[in-house]
Amino acid sequence: MTRRISWTLLAVLVLAQICYPLTTGATRAGLTVATVVLGWLLSVGHALLSRGPRVAAALVAVATGGGFAIEAVGVATGVPFGSYDYSGELGPKLAGVPLIIPLAWTWMAWPAWLAAVRLTGGGTPAGGSGPSAGGGASAGRWAGRIALATVGLAAWDLFLDPQMVAEGYWRWRDATPALPGLAGIPVSNYLGWLLFAVLMMSALRPLAGPAAAHTDRRDDPMVGLYLWTYFSSILAHAVFLDLPASALWGAAGMSVTAVPLAVTLLRARRGRTTRREDHQPHRPGVDATR
Repeated sequence: MTRRISWTLLAVLVLAQICYPLTTGATRAGLTVATVVLGWLLSVGHALLSRGPRVAAALVAVATGGGFAIEAVGVATGVPFGSYDYSGELGPKLAGVPLIIPLAWTWMAWPAWLAAVRLTGGGTPAGGSGPSAGGGASAGRWAGRIALATVGLAAWDLFLDPQMVAEGYWRWRDATPALPGLAGIPVSNYLGWLLFAVLMMSALRPLAGPAAAHTDRRDDPMVGLYLWTYFSSILAHAVFLDLPASALWGAAGMSVTAVPLAVTLLRARRGRTTRREDHQPHRPGVDATR
């Protein structure tokens, strides 16, 4: 049930994102809002159905609540992202922050966390048993998990911010210094994302409990969401949105998490295929050379 609902929501989200380059103006802004809401429902709904109310509540508190708080501080003070203002195209605001903005933090925080868990040995067998099922992790694995999840989330902004600034959804008062090719966005913005992402990921596991410390087949839609976001963003920025610099920066940044994740999944799939072939019963009298 969890996988069926999650795959369905993901399919709708993918369809909405495919339509994005085909629209303009108010239609595109409305589609942006709808996409973020879908992403929030997908991640929070998956956390609730697969892990229970504690994990979902922790995700909402840390990512949605924390995301709104740091955005409100950022708009009011310029810390930690730099001085910026939101336009009125993304819907209603509270404290100068469009209400959908913290939903976007939540949308990508959960798949980034699960990707990091899977890459740091947090997978469990299909039956839910095994050394990782209890959620224990060494200090080194814990630090690596936090680092991967942090980069996995923060690097997404190398795609997101150039795209949203190009659409006029927010504007920086002082955009210097900027990364090469990404004029209009200060480096402080990306550093601010890193800061908040590491705080968020450090708080998520203690609040969510041991259920957030392992992954299994129920999480395939979230892994699919993360990899879809990575590869589709490269294609969209390079081909459809005329943002080649952000395509390169985003491809490099998110590759830290996305590429090892893709390799891990391919190896696991090959391993399952090999095991199935090894367990096929031998039929006497059949010529193996045919």
